[in-house]
Amino acid sequence: MRLEEQKSPSSRNDIGLWLSIAVAAFALWLIPSFALAATDPPTAFGIPFDFILFALTLLGVALFHHHTLQVALTGLATIAFYKLAFTGFRAGDGLPGLVGHLAHEWVILSNLLCLLLGFALLSKHFEESHVPAVLPKYLPGQAKGAFTLLAMVFVLSSFLDNIAAALIGGTMAHTVFRGKVHIGYLAAIVAASNAGGSGSVVGDTTTTMMWIDGVSPADVFHAYVAAVVALVLFGIPAALQQNKYSPLRAYEPGGAHVDWGRVGIVAFILVTAISTNVYINLVHAEIADHFPFIGVAVALSILVSAPLRKPDWGLLPDATKGTIFLLALVTCASMMPVEKLPLASWQSAMGLGFISAVFDNIPLTALALKQGGYDWGMLAYTVGFGGSMIWFGSSAGVALSNMYPDAKNVGRWVYHGWHVAVAYVISFLVLLAVMGWHPTPKRGDPPVTTPSVSQPAETPAH
Repeated sequence: MRLEEQKSPSSRNDIGLWLSIAVAAFALWLIPSFALAATDPPTAFGIPFDFILFALTLLGVALFHHHTLQVALTGLATIAFYKLAFTGFRAGDGLPGLVGHLAHEWVILSNLLCLLLGFALLSKHFEESHVPAVLPKYLPGQAKGAFTLLAMVFVLSSFLDNIAAALIGGTMAHTVFRGKVHIGYLAAIVAASNAGGSGSVVGDTTTTMMWIDGVSPADVFHAYVAAVVALVLFGIPAALQQNKYSPLRAYEPGGAHVDWGRVGIVAFILVTAISTNVYINLVHAEIADHFPFIGVAVALSILVSAPLRKPDWGLLPDATKGTIFLLALVTCASMMPVEKLPLASWQSAMGLGFISAVFDNIPLTALALKQGGYDWGMLAYTVGFGGSMIWFGSSAGVALSNMYPDAKNVGRWVYHGWHVAVAYVISFLVLLAVMGWHPTPKRGDPPVTTPSVSQPAETPAH
């Protein structure tokens, strides 16, 4: 089953373009007139104006769901113009500074471009392997089956993109529940896909960004301490909701057979990506930041395997638009003066989870990576799972809501999906109690000296 996003009519695109221009004009109008004569960068209420422009961009993305690409590109152009005119870049002032900044960021952006497009093709390979079609065969009856389906989505998201895992879960739910899926259960599917990908560097765009930026996969894995707890906390109430609304239908054997060739291609692409990253970072770490090795390895593995099973190249145009949107937000985040942010702490990590429910988690992760000093597993869980609390808080939620349009209601999502927010708070506290706060440096960063919460304070000498 191929899921296509509905196209917006041209008139709506025109509205989105004019809205983007209006937001940009308003943002530039807000710049204090005395900025040109100021020795310090302009601020508003003590907040650097860079962050205000970034917040306006994210607000535009949240409000205008059908015009996210226009808003993101307009925000990027506005921020770049502002920094050219007033603050400069870390690499210098003016156009040379902008060129130097982009030259520093090109490896991360190129890796993301290749990985996001490659994972879109990988997810389609997995869908066409017919593995999702036979998974309902292993579901038990009643509420246990509804919970098991969520657990399947959780596991799938650990090695597939969370968007693909959510759509596969939504497809299976549509079949086994006869098209009647409770909105609380839809929220749980999104939560399962986001939680399942939080501890895996190939399970979510945010963790992949961390991996590319030098965070070890081992430093992300402990996010599963919270993710597993959350699965139980939101999964059981959601399964009971769904069982009461529309019980599970028994599996009906059909003609679907697993295409092991496509399963092998999925495994080959994932192994290639992981082994390339491990080899480069362990053996040639000095060149890891000079070339997009992981992205190129994924692209080559797709091309090498193409004669065995042809990828669905038709996915690339839409996937490219979504990727450009994300890259625009990541580039915006890279321009922020992160030295002005509050210090990284478990409190700020938890707060980012709530912010992620409203604003896209990709730029939030990019900001945190630029700032450094985080417990990456804790951050991966909060920005990944936190977006599940509102339908547009994560890409998985937006994708699943395109399949179930009735889910595009914030009030109903929050009311019926109450168990997701409760699970977020409790599971985060469990993670903090079990693992503590242990910030770790990325590749190439100086050692983090921030004490962890599990370390006792020094006793003063007498």
